[in-house]
Parts: sequence; C-alpha cells; structure tokens
Amino acid sequence: MSDPFVIIGGDAAGLSAASKLKREDPDRETIVLERGKWVSYAHCGMPYYVKGDIGSITKLLSLSPEAISERNIDLRRGHEVTAVDPDARTVRVRTETDQYTLPYGDLLIATGAHAISDPIEGADLEGAFTMHGMDAAAALRAFLTPPEEIDPETVDDEYVDRDRVETYANREPPESVAVIGGGYVGIEMVEAFQAHDLDVHLFHKYDGVLMPFGEAVGDRVNETLREHGVRLHLETEVHEIVGDERVEGVIADDGRTSVDVALVGIGIQPNTEIVEETDIECGDSGAIATDEFGRTNREHVYAAGDCAEMRHAVTGEPAWVPLGLTANRAGRAIGQTVAGDPTPVGDIVGTAAVKAFEMECARTGTIDLERARDAGFDPVRETVTASSRSGYYPGAAETTVTLVADRGTGRLLGGTIVGSDRAAIRIDTLATAIEGGMTVGEMERLDLAYAPPFSPVWDPVLVAAKVLNGSLDD
Repeated sequence: MSDPFVIIGGDAAGLSAASKLKREDPDRETIVLERGKWVSYAHCGMPYYVKGDIGSITKLLSLSPEAISERNIDLRRGHEVTAVDPDARTVRVRTETDQYTLPYGDLLIATGAHAISDPIEGADLEGAFTMHGMDAAAALRAFLTPPEEIDPETVDDEYVDRDRVETYANREPPESVAVIGGGYVGIEMVEAFQAHDLDVHLFHKYDGVLMPFGEAVGDRVNETLREHGVRLHLETEVHEIVGDERVEGVIADDGRTSVDVALVGIGIQPNTEIVEETDIECGDSGAIATDEFGRTNREHVYAAGDCAEMRHAVTGEPAWVPLGLTANRAGRAIGQTVAGDPTPVGDIVGTAAVKAFEMECARTGTIDLERARDAGFDPVRETVTASSRSGYYPGAAETTVTLVADRGTGRLLGGTIVGSDRAAIRIDTLATAIEGGMTVGEMERLDLAYAPPFSPVWDPVLVAAKVLNGSLDD
C-alpha cells in the first residue's frame, strides 16, 4: 500500500501539519486535498480587509500555492473528499471532471467549520453575507466601494470568484446594514461597516453582546457601540431577511427594519460531514473527538483545527474552541507526531480577543459560574476597575478585570479584561497563570513590570487578584 500522509483541508491546521512533516521527514509523500481555491489565508483578518485597513486581499494569504509547492507538498485544490474509509485506509475524492480513490498511510482531517445561516429565512438573497470565506470578503469590499473608486488590486486575485465580485462592484454602495449577531464577527463587522459610512443596526437575541466575555465586557462594549452611533437591537431575534431577490430589510422581534445589506454572524459549526458514515467519534460539541496527540478513535486518523475538540486545561474535559492559534499549534504537533516524534497538541483555555472600535476585549479560561460548578469547582468572582498606567501619565484609561477562582483551592479558573489602553494583551498573563495551575494568591505576588508609561505599580490584573484573594475567605 502507498504510504502518503493525506490531509483534508488546506488552511491553518492542515498546512501546519504538512509543513512540519516535510521539515522532519522530507521524503514522506504529503498530499493536501482542498475542495476550494483558497488555501492558507487569514480568516481573522477579513473584517479589517473589508473595513479598508488592509489594502489588498492577497495580503491575507499566509502561503501561496507556489510557496507550498516549493516545500514539496502535493497541494490539490478543487479536490473534495466525499468519503473516508478507515478500514481500507482510503479517501474518496471528487473533482470537477473526475472521481478517484486515494490510499493513505496517515490521515489528518482538518476540514474547518462553516458559518450558520440556515435558521434565518432569506439568507440566500443577494446582499446577504456571512463573513466566512475570501470570496465573500472580496465581494463585500467591492459592494461597499463606489464603482468609480474601486482599485482592482484591492479585490482581485486569480482565485477570486470574479463573477460575484463584479456583480457587487457594479452596484451603488449600500447605505444601511443589519448585522445579525453580537459575537466576534458581528462586533468586528460593525466597525467595518461604519468605516464606510453605513447606518448600522446590530441585532442580538441576548441583552448584551460578546456573551462569552461576560457582563462587564458586554456592558462597556454596548456603551462604546452606542457612542459610535450603532443602533442596538438587544434581546431582539431576527427571523427573516426580506427583499425581491435583493436584501431590502429584516423582520425581527421589534418589527421590520429597512436595510440594503445584511451580515449574518450567528455562529459556526464544525465540518464533520465526511465522518458521519464512519465510526470516527465526535464529542458532545459535534466536533471530532481527539486525544492528547490529536488522534481520533481510529488508528492512523487525526483531526485538528475548527473541526476537532481538544482538552480544556481548567476542566480537563473535551472542548471545542475554534481559534487560529489552536489550529496552527495542533497541526504542527500532529506533523511532528506523524514524522515519528509523538508530540502533544497541548491543552486550551479559550484565550481570545476582539476589538470594538477603541475598546479592547479579551477572555481566557472558565468565567461562567454555572459551567465552573458543573466542572466540580466552587467559583468566586470579582470585578475591579483600575488605571492602565500611572494616573498622572498621559493616556491612562480605565481597565476592567474580572477574575474567577475556586474557593477551596484558590486556583485561578478564568478572567476577562476590557479597556481602551492595551487591555487585551494583558490577558496573556492570566492565560499563562491558568495553564500553570497558579492560585490567585500566587498570581497576586507575580513580579510584573512597572513604569508609568506602561502600568501603574499595581497592574490591573494584580489589583483584581488582590481583591479576589481577599474574597476567597469570606
């Protein structure tokens, strides 16, 4: 039997694994099967490209197909895997003109995730977008730009869906937009749309945006959005996008709102369809279950990235947290393992950051008290607001920190940070403390840097640790 390392999916996890394997074992045949045209691109950069901060869509490419070929990786775009047979150790592949069966020695499933839009009727109308794919980003950027101002280099690439881009490039830009969903994508796209002078409506079915970041973050972001003129429709669910072929409005709990474009950002789901007819196991999240080395329950089959679960460092249980570093790190580790050096993919704590205009938001670990209790902890939570720099130094801003710890052990379980002055990067201190199993008392005694331009004597995270440590004995 042929012994290639076959990878399904040509983005973060898949190409990280392929590149690492080829460095460690240059002679091992490595085949990457990608059903689309785009590979190795910065999904998280798309809102900033649409906004205009990034000049050309090609700048979002991490590796070009030519660079991948130079690494002696057999990249096959337009090759969709339709079936996996773990017993025969083969995959079934479909192209525009052919179908074939490909044997593998080891297999990595790195199929990513897809945007959810099905619950909303009318999401297929022209002018309705999800921000999950480079073609969508290019088309939306073209739509937001007056036809006479479009620079072909900003939206053009040999892989772009030109028909879709040209359709929107020939239209007058929209004047109003409904952003449906107040998560990462929704918040980032609100800023992008406002940069193009659109009247922005944000619909969110909960009473605060960025729910995984907690109430303190949500409240400050709500305030920031209103200050920037965003019309918030909170506790308001959108049921339908309406229009005669093109978007003309949305129907929600609060009635009909007329808009010219709609952005659906209500979440994503892992792409696991290819394992549904196999005995490869998925976890409670719906993503593929894996062990500490990224292995599935079937020998020689691995999974990584947005389609796979990993172990959460706080709870010790499987979790699905689809983020860029998680995918890259797991793919690299699997490449090393397949090359003969077993390497753990590492635990996750869900560290994430997002920007809402000038407001920086970040989170890590377990901050939901109910989830912490379900994991066997007795959680205690405190929120403090402190200055980001010495109060007398220009640029100081209020930074709000929420910490959660276990009452019995003092172990730090999670935290959030929000503020306008380098708040988000401070989350890395908390993430490191959590993964290191530190107690709040130990974190309170960390020797963090102090200088007036960067931090007060007591950094906001140290202030929060001090307050929470005192509450553990109450």
